[in-house]
Amino acid sequence: ADKIANKLSRRGYDAGALHGNMSQVQRERMLNLFRKKRVNILVATDVAARGLDVHDLTHVINYALPQDPKAYIHRIGRTGRAGKEGNAVTFVTPEEYRKLKFITKEAKTDIRKAKLPLKSDANLQERKRTKKEIDKIVSTQARNGDYLELSKELLKKKNPEEVVASLLQHTFGRDNRKNGSSDTAEIDDKGTTRLYVAHGKRDGLTKKKLLGYIKEKSGISPDNITDIQILQKFSFLTMPFHEAEVLLALFKDKKEGSGPFITMAKKEKSRGQA
Repeated sequence: ADKIANKLSRRGYDAGALHGNMSQVQRERMLNLFRKKRVNILVATDVAARGLDVHDLTHVINYALPQDPKAYIHRIGRTGRAGKEGNAVTFVTPEEYRKLKFITKEAKTDIRKAKLPLKSDANLQERKRTKKEIDKIVSTQARNGDYLELSKELLKKKNPEEVVASLLQHTFGRDNRKNGSSDTAEIDDKGTTRLYVAHGKRDGLTKKKLLGYIKEKSGISPDNITDIQILQKFSFLTMPFHEAEVLLALFKDKKEGSGPFITMAKKEKSRGQA
């Protein structure tokens, strides 16, 4: 669950994990983030998801088939409650198709077979969504005189298509966030991950202050935080990934300069000494 949530987080999604290796406090904290939509995708094991009560779920995705048909019914029953509609998606290999047919029969339900969308399909949907959002902005947002003057200057100096394309990529594009995942820290063999803090010695930050601040804001014990580096302009720390998910969700809206106060550390950053 941690690995899948980690991969989703690296691609820009607000994902978290829920599993048996987490304490009750950690599970409750993650569930609260999910209920408040600070975390939008929750990757859960069967054991951890038992008795899960979250309203208004739009999708349940089965990453793997359960052994028991009753478990399948229990999983997909979490969406579409109280007369609302929901979708259940199950990933199946050709070898598992017979097992899925058995579950379908036992569950007395119909499952529509579909192919996984191609990257080109996803890109097309993203373009449609972006165009719709731009149309809405253009038709409803009041014009600012300063921006109109600036737009005239830009269009005189630059190719209009290049200007619009650059603005689209900067405002709506997820390419930088998703495709740049190769330089982002992975979970290591111990299930921990490296985090970047946008404060350092020049901001008066010390190990004691950092640990105290994190404990105050998240309740995470300093005992779970290791390998702290306080550099001049920024800092690093290491902690269990399921704890890091909570911290990242809490701090994603707390900005320092152009980015959040705490983020996943990138490899080139974690090697640097500043």
